[in-house]
Amino acid sequence: MALVAAAAAQDTTAGQSRAQICTACHGPGGSSAQPLVPNLAGQTSRYLYLQLKDFKEDRRADPLMTPVAKSLERQDMYDVAAYFSAQPLHPAEFKTDPARVARGEKKAAETLCTMCHLGEFKGQNEIPRVAGQQHDYVVKQLTAFKTGTRTNDAGTMASVAKTLSDEDIEDLAHYLASLR
Repeated sequence: MALVAAAAAQDTTAGQSRAQICTACHGPGGSSAQPLVPNLAGQTSRYLYLQLKDFKEDRRADPLMTPVAKSLERQDMYDVAAYFSAQPLHPAEFKTDPARVARGEKKAAETLCTMCHLGEFKGQNEIPRVAGQQHDYVVKQLTAFKTGTRTNDAGTMASVAKTLSDEDIEDLAHYLASLR
C-alpha cells in the first residue's frame, strides 16, 4: 500500500530537473553513450528507485554513483526513477558478433533468464530491463555477481552468474546488446 502511494506521488517533471546531473554519465534522457555506464531510459521505475536506495544505503557501491545517491532524498529518488522510466531507450551502437549473439541467446534460454527479465528482456518491477543494455556494462555486472563484488540482488543473480563461464558472459552481453 505504501509503495502504491509512493508510486502515485512520483513527479516526472521534478525528476527531469533533478536528473540533470545524471546526464553527464548516463546521457540525455538516460541513453548512455559510455560503454560502462548503464542505460536508464526505459528501465522500470521500481528497479531504478531500489538501485538508488541501495547506493544511498551502501548495499551497492560505485565511486561515482554512491555520492550522487547519498545527496538524494527519498522523493528525489522516486521522481528521478519516474523520469528515466518514462524516457524512450536509444541504445548506443555496438557491433555484435552474430555467433556470440546466437550462443548468448541459447545460454539465456538454458539459464531461464526470461523467468525474471521476461520474454523481451524488458524487465518487471524490481527486475531490470536488460534488452539494449550496454555490452561492457552487462559484462561488468555479470562478473561482479559471479565474483561476489555485487550482492544487492537477494542471491538470484549471484547464483545464476556463478554458473557462467567468461565466454558465456561475453556471449550473453552480445545477445542483450543486440535486443531493442
